[in-house]
Amino acid sequence: MMQAEEAYINLYKQHAKSVSKSCSDLLNSKRQAAFEKFQTLGFPKNTHEEYRHCDLRKVLSIDYGLNINRVRIPINPHDVFSCDVPNLSTKLFFVVNDQFYKNDKPIGLPEGVLCGSLNDLTETHVRLLEQYYNKLSEKSPDGMVSFNTTFAQDGFVLYVPAGVVLEKPIQLIQVLHGTVDMMANRRLLIIVEEGAKAQFLVCDHTLSSKHFFSNQVTEIFVGKNASLEYYDLEMDQPNITRVSNTLVSQAASSHLLINGVTLQNGLSRNNINLCFEGEGASANLSGIALGNGNQLIDNHIFVDHAVPGCTSQELYKYVLDDSAKGVFGGRILVQKGAQKTSAYQSNKNLCFTKDAKMFAKPQLEIYADDVKCSHGSATGQIDEKALFYMRSRGISESEARLLLKFAFTADVLDNIRLEPLKDRMRMLVEKRFRGELAKCAGCSAANCK
Repeated sequence: MMQAEEAYINLYKQHAKSVSKSCSDLLNSKRQAAFEKFQTLGFPKNTHEEYRHCDLRKVLSIDYGLNINRVRIPINPHDVFSCDVPNLSTKLFFVVNDQFYKNDKPIGLPEGVLCGSLNDLTETHVRLLEQYYNKLSEKSPDGMVSFNTTFAQDGFVLYVPAGVVLEKPIQLIQVLHGTVDMMANRRLLIIVEEGAKAQFLVCDHTLSSKHFFSNQVTEIFVGKNASLEYYDLEMDQPNITRVSNTLVSQAASSHLLINGVTLQNGLSRNNINLCFEGEGASANLSGIALGNGNQLIDNHIFVDHAVPGCTSQELYKYVLDDSAKGVFGGRILVQKGAQKTSAYQSNKNLCFTKDAKMFAKPQLEIYADDVKCSHGSATGQIDEKALFYMRSRGISESEARLLLKFAFTADVLDNIRLEPLKDRMRMLVEKRFRGELAKCAGCSAANCK
């Protein structure tokens, strides 16, 4: 790990001018402080309690290329992906590796809404976006966040001004593609101002058989009385490592839904850090993780009830086969004075083989006395009585096991409020349980079956 850190530190020292050359002043203004912080923090190590079961040493030992000179990737994602989920009409955007793909065709958005390149929009709307960019990241104790800020050169921005309601979801398809092993430092910035509403869907795909490391940082600001639905679909390949830090600030009476589905990946580490900064806000956080082979899927959720009268609900479920490993860390902090807090956390897991392993650590820290809080975690195997009952009704063992798996994940999928997306996710989960990595829509990519 120390070798990898030194290599990237030396890389930045030698090529800092190249990293900054084609970037906005706002992006560049945050690099030096982030670089100094990364030199102190380094990459997360499995000696850190939060990363005890997520060892990044092997994947970070790979000699990844970084596209610091912003060489254009020769691919038109519109020729590869045509998301035709029935009845799901979205505004579609693409990021290839860590570069926003510019499309000259008009998108048609309400006045004042910004959607597009992080680098371009922080150049043209600097006074607006400087209020948000890196404001949450600079407080993060995770070295991967500082590393991202050091090397991030582009990404995606969604800005919805006060009072605007987006009638159609914004969909961002993120594609990994290259002829050599690559690292992509992706950066997303989502701002939904007072009284605004938006739905945002992110889909991760891979078009190459090389090793990729996706280091993603997402900053989300949900304004007073605003509403955001955020859906995150991982459908990559076993050669992919994804470390994602999602940092959230919620204002008074705001509403947030985050639903994450990991269908396929190599190593996934998803951190969500949410802080209630205004009274009366609510957050619903949920996810399912389907693991087989030697996959590692690690979700760490931290919810900070810093003010009174807020509600959080968490539901995370894992289904693990073969030698897959799952990790769940859930921490709820109710600060002193945060009275009338309601916080609920549930983690349930199924291990279908002796070699599958699950590590769970639910935590509650409460420093207020007028609260309603609960948490729990349960890990087990399939219900043999239910299996016997289904087989006695003429259902084959393999089909009965599949149906029980699918039923186990149903309540997480029910949290998806976009009905066409919910139907598609049900189909993909079923296909995944049948051992098929089904394409999610009209995808002509070679690796989608």
